[in-house]
Amino acid sequence: MSGSGKPSAELTAVQAALAAEHAAVYGYGVVGGRIDEAGRAAARAAYDAHRARRDELARAVRDLDADPVPASAAYALTFPVEDAASAVRFAAELEDRVAGVYSDLVRASEGDRRRAAADALREAAVRAVRWRGESVAFPGLAERSAAPSAPPASPAD
Repeated sequence: MSGSGKPSAELTAVQAALAAEHAAVYGYGVVGGRIDEAGRAAARAAYDAHRARRDELARAVRDLDADPVPASAAYALTFPVEDAASAVRFAAELEDRVAGVYSDLVRASEGDRRRAAADALREAAVRAVRWRGESVAFPGLAERSAAPSAPPASPAD
């Protein structure tokens, strides 16, 4: 913490990444309950990767002389995850959200922590592409990855 009692930008970004990893671990529990057999191994690998990142981030927060943000007991889902198709969509969304938070951590950190955040951003973007089946132009930057608006309708003949 800085002398003013306010957390540094880096600590704030590390805590946000930790919170996102808590949510991703929870989210992959939901995905795992709905995914079909073909996606189960990928969901398990993502779950394990997010747990490992979560644990690394908790250590990083303690290294910055702060208490790690705890996981919530439950998280609200952005849409109902009722079948394998919605589980795949949800997994892609989880990865997009994690990538966005890691882009903030890349911006707020330097050195080894910045390299680790960039690696985590890349891994989340790759997993999102695998789940979605297509990529976005700027992974981790939601305002840049949104689908372009539809072209204006042409006048009727």
